Amino acid sequence: EYIIDIGKKLPSLPEVFKTEDNIIKGCQSRVWLHSEKADENVVFKGESDAVIVKGLIGLLIRVLSGHSPEEIAQADLYFIDKIGMAQHLAQTRANGLFAMVKQMKMYGIAYQQMN
Repeated sequence: EYIIDIGKKLPSLPEVFKTEDNIIKGCQSRVWLHSEKADENVVFKGESDAVIVKGLIGLLIRVLSGHSPEEIAQADLYFIDKIGMAQHLAQTRANGLFAMVKQMKMYGIAYQQMN
């Protein structure tokens, strides 16, 4: 329920960002992730057409958005294993969760390269 609540509170992603380039590959549901640099930090916005997945991307946005590219690229998201989140998801959803994490870290690496 907590994950679903996070998804419900996630602001809608503007249609302009719902592009093929922003779709996360490896997710069964459609998940869009947009990133932009604000000052020295990366800000993420996202959305999904599936309620639980929207909650998952919302949780990751809460954790990673607003941090530096270096912090995002090197983030150890141990809490995913610590709370057993992946074990409570169907295999396809767990794969999607890790695809979201990977994409966010890739954005961190890409922004590092731009500096």
